[in-house]
Amino acid sequence: MDIRYSANQRDVKRYTTQELRNEFLIQDLYQPDTVQAVYSHVDRMVTLGIMPVEETVPIDKGIDIWHNFGTEYFLERREVGFFNLGGDGVCSVDGTDYPMGHKDCIYITQGSRTVTFRSCDPAQPARFYGVSAPAHRAYETRLIRLADAAKKPLGAAETSNKRVINQFIHPDVLKTCQLSMGMTVLEPGSVWNTMPVHTHERRMEIYTYFDIPEGNVVFHFMGEPTETRHLVMKNFDAVISPSWSIHAGAGTGSYTFIWAMGGENQAFDDMDTVPTTEVR
Repeated sequence: MDIRYSANQRDVKRYTTQELRNEFLIQDLYQPDTVQAVYSHVDRMVTLGIMPVEETVPIDKGIDIWHNFGTEYFLERREVGFFNLGGDGVCSVDGTDYPMGHKDCIYITQGSRTVTFRSCDPAQPARFYGVSAPAHRAYETRLIRLADAAKKPLGAAETSNKRVINQFIHPDVLKTCQLSMGMTVLEPGSVWNTMPVHTHERRMEIYTYFDIPEGNVVFHFMGEPTETRHLVMKNFDAVISPSWSIHAGAGTGSYTFIWAMGGENQAFDDMDTVPTTEVR
């Protein structure tokens, strides 16, 4: 497991491009029949990439659970959400199978002991993207399809940021301890997400970008509103966003992204918006 310690905004001002990437960028999440995991000390969030090909892969494969979490099993004191970003697959939770198509999501509650993943066709493997947060009680494991998500249209074509926010793991859809996750889909011709920019001092966020056409990238903007930096991101890359940082992006082509949040509350509109003309 890759461990990322917290970085403060004062030091980040002096980071080189490579130092920024080392601290905040997550790459190569999908390796055959393995679990790729990044533990962030920002709100103790864990980012996971699982691509089963020939095997059924347990959520804790290759992870030293006691050393990393001090528990007997992965979800003893955690909850997790997964999206399938690949071919058809199956997530099994304590003996119950949940078939997951492309862009389906599952919330798995705290206390689930045995969680495994498999692909239906090794030639078109599933790609399970997950984010896990600490949890204090159990709710209900639930499969959420795109049609079940709460839809929130935002932006406009005139400002190149017309998009639909699909809230999957969210208080309007189901109960969780602190984890919230959703998928934002940009309309054709729009390139900007999350504009105007904002921070939320009470929560952190993790993005992953996908559906990026070959040869294209997304410029992800981060940093304090008056000390912005950027990371160039490719298909399936993820990025850690601390509470003090803006989190916005512009693509050279179309793209979709998944956001995950954890922290003090689950109020989606609890943000500190920054006027665009004041960003530097």
